Amino acid sequence: MSTQTDWLSHFMDLVIVTGKLEVHCTFGAPWSSTYAQSAACEIPYHVLLKGRALLEDSADNTVWELVGGDIVLLPHGSAHVLHDGSGQTPLPLFARTVGNMLASGNEGRDGRLDMLCGRFLIASPHDRLIRSYLPSKLVVRTVNASGASGAVSAAARLNGLLELMRLESIEGNPGGVSILNALSLALFALALRTASETGQAPTGLLALAGHSGLAPALSAMFSEPAKPWTLLQLAELCSMSRATFMRHFQSGLGRSAMNLLTDIRMSVAANELRKPMATVEAVASVVGYQSVAAFRRVFARRMGMTAGRWRRQSGAAEAEEDPVCT
Repeated sequence: MSTQTDWLSHFMDLVIVTGKLEVHCTFGAPWSSTYAQSAACEIPYHVLLKGRALLEDSADNTVWELVGGDIVLLPHGSAHVLHDGSGQTPLPLFARTVGNMLASGNEGRDGRLDMLCGRFLIASPHDRLIRSYLPSKLVVRTVNASGASGAVSAAARLNGLLELMRLESIEGNPGGVSILNALSLALFALALRTASETGQAPTGLLALAGHSGLAPALSAMFSEPAKPWTLLQLAELCSMSRATFMRHFQSGLGRSAMNLLTDIRMSVAANELRKPMATVEAVASVVGYQSVAAFRRVFARRMGMTAGRWRRQSGAAEAEEDPVCT
């Protein structure tokens, strides 16, 4: 198993992500579509199947050109606008149900765009982990992206997934909505893997996962967060001196290794505290704390509430069948 797959499997188990594909857009120029700031637990995404679009991100005032095969995720939920770039008054949009999807379109004939739009829902409090360690905007390019040598690249797998999503969105077969949502979750994992394998994320977890020298430490922390890791032990896994490891890790992630390890432990703790019979004392031990008082202090500082309050709050949310955005 590769280090990227190892850390990513644990990450996906940790953050509890569900996918929801919502709209199939087919626009002709001139067109424009505006998206408001998303809730903290939501990551909007767009998949360009065919055509071209400009993405204007309101958070950093950047403009990105997107083409067929591009996938854009906005982990911080930034308000944004997608348009054809012509500057002309957009044609009116219409919406109707086609197959298993809500379809949005217009009467334009020039520069036709085929696009899938949806969102990923992140269980609280893991939206904090997403915002801290994933970039505000991630554009994954599946065309001409170099993948891992000696294997089918993640980009090639993404292309196959996108074609399956396109077919399910227009055919209206039984179970299509559930299949599309499941494929949407697979899209999230494959997009992260592709970004790490192809160097399309300059900083954060994905940059670390793609760094052959640092990936062993990342994998170890996600695999065994309760282990009493020291900087020296993590550095030795990467065949680096302690000082070199600290410098490279901080540069790639923007945070220290111990900071990441603490966040992983608190996220594991949050999941454990959801369990009906879990006690704060038992959970503290599960995530590597011998001192319950120390665990309580760190949990409250990182999560913004006490462990006991989180346990009561998450239990009430599950009783209401809304475990995602609490």
